[in-house]
Amino acid sequence: MVQIPKPAAPPSPAPRSVPTSADVARLAGVSRATVSYVLNNTRAVRISEPTRRRVHEAAEELGYVPHAAARSLRAGHSRMVLMPAPSVPAGALYGRFLNELQWALGRLDYTVVQHGTAGPHGDAAARAWAELRPVAVLVPGSELGPEDVAVLKRSGARAVVTLGPEAVEGAHALLMDQESVGHRAGAHLYDRGRRRIGVVVPEERGLDVFSRPRLAGVRRALDGTGGSVTELPLGYDEDSAARLAARWRDLGLDAVFAYNDEYAMLLMRALQDVGVRIPEETAVIGADDLMLGRLLRPRLSTVHIDLPAGRDLAELVDRAVRDPGAPPERHPVLGARVVRRESS
Repeated sequence: MVQIPKPAAPPSPAPRSVPTSADVARLAGVSRATVSYVLNNTRAVRISEPTRRRVHEAAEELGYVPHAAARSLRAGHSRMVLMPAPSVPAGALYGRFLNELQWALGRLDYTVVQHGTAGPHGDAAARAWAELRPVAVLVPGSELGPEDVAVLKRSGARAVVTLGPEAVEGAHALLMDQESVGHRAGAHLYDRGRRRIGVVVPEERGLDVFSRPRLAGVRRALDGTGGSVTELPLGYDEDSAARLAARWRDLGLDAVFAYNDEYAMLLMRALQDVGVRIPEETAVIGADDLMLGRLLRPRLSTVHIDLPAGRDLAELVDRAVRDPGAPPERHPVLGARVVRRESS
């Protein structure tokens, strides 16, 4: 056996000292206090633009980065906003909203940290988040209870904000009325003369927090009309859609609200593959108003959903951080309207 000789390890480079704010101050020709005011974006102190530019240039040249822990000690709290990653597929619409929110929080000098969902849930998740000592926590869905909010506040979180169908005691709430989405879709299909309406309920775990209220909204729209609503479990894959499409005519449905645009496109393709004419035999409507729906033939009818501006939610977080003793705010934020196109 031939052994390959190992090359000698190169000598380790001498460790470089970590640049400090004093180094930045010397290079920029200003005081350490001025460096702190500029790099922490302190609004209460007026600093000229040339001075700000010199400080930023000096920090970049030295590779200086402010120490987050030290800044937190001076301020009495961190600038970290924790966002647990959604435990369900967020979809394109909610993904855009979350990206806009993170950008807006960054403009207000907060650091957004997204926490993965693998691992603890419920009380254990709240304790895991609390260990990170965030100044604010934004929780999509309905993952928190009042006791969890209390745990987070005791750990130093000045703002806890939930995004879901119901408010949680002690937390600010953005209330998203998913039932109205289904109601708009059901009322639209009924107004178009459809009386036997199917409603897709995704089989994917966790989506019931959205799909069940939407199903209830369709039922409410048809209540007392003589129309019927049929629940249609559907997995987000081509085989599941093909199986549903194969028995479609036996179901006797003349319309379907397919939960959202992605499920609507999946089902519509499967229905067309077995010869179901849309909208002549079956009208189809989705939700979220994705661009891809406008590229289909026939073009997909949808429920357009108005989410809050990321800037508005970022300002709510900032208000709560600056005034943690203020009573929790409650804001209904989800508007819904039908965009009628060729598929219905």
